[in-house]
Amino acid sequence: MLILDWIMVPIQVIIFLFTVYYFLIGINGLWRRKEKKILTPQKTFAVIVAAHNESAVIGQLVDNLRELDYPKELYDIFVIADNCSDDTAQIAKNCGAIVCERFNDKEKGKGFALEWMFAKLFEMPRQYDAVAIFDADNLVDKRFLLEMNNRLCKGDKLIQGYLDSKNPYDTWVSGTFSIAFWVIDHIWHLAKTNIGLSSVLGGTGMCITTDVLKRHGWGATCLTEDMEFTMKSLVEGIKTTWAHDAIVYDEKPLTFKQSWNQRKRWAQGQFDVAHRFIPKMLKEGIRRHDIRILDGCLHLLQPHFLLISTFYVILSYVQMGTGYPLFTNIYQFIPSNLLTVITMGQYILPIIILAKIRVKWKAWFYLILYPIFIYSWIPIVFLGFLHRNDHEWSHTKHTRAVSYDELTR
Repeated sequence: MLILDWIMVPIQVIIFLFTVYYFLIGINGLWRRKEKKILTPQKTFAVIVAAHNESAVIGQLVDNLRELDYPKELYDIFVIADNCSDDTAQIAKNCGAIVCERFNDKEKGKGFALEWMFAKLFEMPRQYDAVAIFDADNLVDKRFLLEMNNRLCKGDKLIQGYLDSKNPYDTWVSGTFSIAFWVIDHIWHLAKTNIGLSSVLGGTGMCITTDVLKRHGWGATCLTEDMEFTMKSLVEGIKTTWAHDAIVYDEKPLTFKQSWNQRKRWAQGQFDVAHRFIPKMLKEGIRRHDIRILDGCLHLLQPHFLLISTFYVILSYVQMGTGYPLFTNIYQFIPSNLLTVITMGQYILPIIILAKIRVKWKAWFYLILYPIFIYSWIPIVFLGFLHRNDHEWSHTKHTRAVSYDELTR
């Protein structure tokens, strides 16, 4: 056996097992469990919107939130005007939100803003059963709180809503970004919930019970505060569930540069969370014999897996180009038909999902460009790894001002 086989053979085995694992999970996202819903409003909500210089979009969201199909006496709308230098606070106040202005030059970012808001919330005379968190660029389905009420009444503590797109047909970038979210909604979030694994919080459209926040604290202030809190909770044995009918419409980046910067921040944050949480998650997962915690470790290792896969592919091309046998081919030990099915599934599943949700023809055109979005993750993840210790928050500017009525039309 050649020397590189000692490295490349295990890598190929890891790639194969990782791919099979997520393929088997993914196909469980093509169906839904039958559910008898609790439709009587019972739970109270503090609806929280974190906003930094969002004057272009905050008004439409607050107007939208005030019209939810949920008793008005059971929820209040809070807007955190976080280090704003525009009229975000005044617009939100004029639209009927309770505005809390925060100014802090040192602790910047959504995670710090939420921690500050939660502390204020717990000191208020009125206490709430749960918080529902949104970004300022969102629009929200009118049944959102009703769907979250259903999950809370059934005992769920951390719930993520369906992450849809507000502007899927604006540009090819927003289109491919939207496709990625639609696919993840099904073959990741829905699939994992169907088989009893933990989903992950997605930063917006998420609901957390106040008893969990009070008992364990927020403490999630890194670049990906949603993932940090997901894993922190998972270590405590609290899984995240998925509410497929609680829909939030998120504004997707319009330009490739915006997409690049946003995903680089996500990659940096995921590496940061992985390196801090995987050791304790492995320990707790093994101690509790809890597959959900161990699966959470695999989720955090996804960027590492992409780096390993890229390394393997590069060396494979070097071997083909030079004709020099750098390493032997382990695929002779793996059924080729199985590999073909898995490879095809990675392309067929998105097609099935787009057909299932009945997207417009433009999305099918964007599907042709979808590989550009997928493969651009490789340099982004590499840069995220190099800058994993940088914690400077980068704000994504939102400009797509759309009302809920316009969206639903």
